[in-house]
Amino acid sequence: MRPGALDGLCVLDLTNQLAGPYCAMLLGDLGADVIKVERPGVGDEARAGGPHIAGESAPFMIVNRNKRSITIDLKTAEGRTLAERLVQRADVIVENWRPGTAARLGLGYEDVRALNPRVIYCSISGFGQTGPYAPRGGFDRIAQGMAGLMSINGEEDGPPLPVPVPVADIGTGMFAALAILAALQARARTGQGQHIDASLLETPIAWAVYEAAAHFATGEVPPRLGQGHRTNAPYQAFRTADGWINLGGGSPTFWPRICGLLGLETLVDDPRFATPALRVQNRMALAALLEERFTKAPTSVWLERLEAAGVPAGPILTYDRVFADPHVRQRQMVVEVDHPRAGRTRILGIPYKLSGTPGAIRRPAPTLGEHTDEVLRGLGYDAAAIRSLRERKIV
Repeated sequence: MRPGALDGLCVLDLTNQLAGPYCAMLLGDLGADVIKVERPGVGDEARAGGPHIAGESAPFMIVNRNKRSITIDLKTAEGRTLAERLVQRADVIVENWRPGTAARLGLGYEDVRALNPRVIYCSISGFGQTGPYAPRGGFDRIAQGMAGLMSINGEEDGPPLPVPVPVADIGTGMFAALAILAALQARARTGQGQHIDASLLETPIAWAVYEAAAHFATGEVPPRLGQGHRTNAPYQAFRTADGWINLGGGSPTFWPRICGLLGLETLVDDPRFATPALRVQNRMALAALLEERFTKAPTSVWLERLEAAGVPAGPILTYDRVFADPHVRQRQMVVEVDHPRAGRTRILGIPYKLSGTPGAIRRPAPTLGEHTDEVLRGLGYDAAAIRSLRERKIV
C-alpha cells in the first residue's frame, strides 16, 4: 500500500464509544499510527455492544480499524507515567471523557502541553468544555433533542423522532477530525499545538441551515414536515406499485418534465403550483396528485423514465440491497478484512478517494491490548520491564 496522507503522524486515542473513536478512525484511515489506550481487562465500553462475531463486537470492529491497542491503568502513578511517555511522542491526542476527568488523571490539556507544546489536543464531549452544561454527560439522542433536530423530524402530527443513525456522534467525530487537520496545518506554520473543543450538541445545531434561516428571517418555529422539504417540492419519497421512490424534483427545470412523464401537463400552469414557493406551500395537495400516478407502475419503470427525462430520482434500498449494489461494491464501500479472532469479516469502506495518497484499511480493529508489548518495545521497554508491568497489572 502507498503511504497515506497522514503517514508518520502519531495519534493517541483516549476515547470510548463512538464520537471519539470515529474521529481517530478517520485519521487512521488516512495513514496515521493510531494508538488506542484502553482499560486493562475491560477496554472501550463499545466492545460490549453487539452483535458479536466470535466474541468480538461488530460495531467496535467497524469504528476501530487501523488502530493499535495498548492497555494501561491510568489510575496508577506508573500507568500515568507510561501515558506521559506516549504523550511526548504524539502529534495528536483525542479524548472524550467528561470535562475535568482528563485533568484529574494528569492528562488534561495544560498537563500535556507542558510535556509536548506541539501536540494537537482534541476534547470531544456532550456539551463542550465551557458553559453551564459542560459538566453534564452527553449522548447522541440527548444532543439531537436539545439541538432542535428531533423537533423537525417526524410526521406533522406525530411525536418528535431521532434520526436512527447516531448523527450527532458521527458528525462530531467528523468535525473534530476536520479541526485536527486544520490545527496540524497551523502547527506547520507556527510550530505550536492547540486545544480543540468539539461537542455533540453543537454539531446538529451547525447543520440547521434551512431551519436557522427560516427562524432568523421570520421569527417562526420551524415545524415538522414529515416527508416534506422546507424549501423544495416535490422533493420526497413517493409510493409506487411495488415499493417507494425518492424524487428530487424541486427545480423549475424538472417540474414540467415530471408533469409530462406523469401525464399531468395541466399542473404546469396550475396556479397552486406555479412557483417553487407555491409548490412548497401546497405540497400536501401536490404530493397526493403525484402519488396517485406513481402507484400505477413499479419502481423500476419510474426510475427508467425519470432517468431518461434527466430528473434526479433513486430507489429506497434496505441495507442488504445497499451492500449488494454493484456501484457501492465497485466504489469499495464494503471491505473484507482478516480479524485475528473473528476471521474474515466485512466492514465499511472509506467514503473519499485521494488520488495520490489514498486512504486504506491497513489493519483490522485490534483485540483488547493486542499491541501492548509492541507499543512498549517502541518506547524502549525490554522484555523484563514489560513482564513486570503485566505482573503488577499496570498494563
